[in-house]
Amino acid sequence: MREKFSSELKAAMKAGEKRRVDTIRMIMAALKDKDIEARGQGKAVSGEDILALLQKMVKSRKESLEIYEKAGRADLATQESEEIAIIQSFLPSQMSEAEVEQAIAAAIAETGAASIKDMGRVVGALKGKYAGRMDFGRASALVKAKLGG
Repeated sequence: MREKFSSELKAAMKAGEKRRVDTIRMIMAALKDKDIEARGQGKAVSGEDILALLQKMVKSRKESLEIYEKAGRADLATQESEEIAIIQSFLPSQMSEAEVEQAIAAAIAETGAASIKDMGRVVGALKGKYAGRMDFGRASALVKAKLGG
C-alpha cells in the first residue's frame, strides 16, 4: 500500500491535482506517525493497521463534514467531501448491507455465540476477516441486535 501511495502522489503531482496531492501527503504523514508509534512498541505497521488508519481518517472527515454543513460552510464541507472520496479510493470496496448480514450470521455460527456476552468474539472474528470492508460500528449494532442485546 505504501508503494501505491507514492505512485498516486507522483501521478497527482504530474496532473496538478492539488487536493489529491495534499490528501495523499496527509495520509503519508499519518502513516509515518503510526510507524514511529509502532517502532516505540517494537512492532511493525501491518496492512490491517493501515486500513484502520484510513477508516479513522474517513470517519473524522465525515464528522467534520457534518459540522461544516450545519454551520453553513459549503467551502469547507466541499473540501472534506473531496478528501473523503480520495481516502476511500485507497480502501477496499465496502460490503453491501446483505453481505454484512451474511457475514454476521456466519461469524455467529462459527463462534457458537449464544448471548450478548459473546459479542466480543463475534466482532473480533468479523474484524479478522473483513478489515477495511465493513463499518464495524454499524456491524456491532447488528451483532448486538441478533444476539438479543
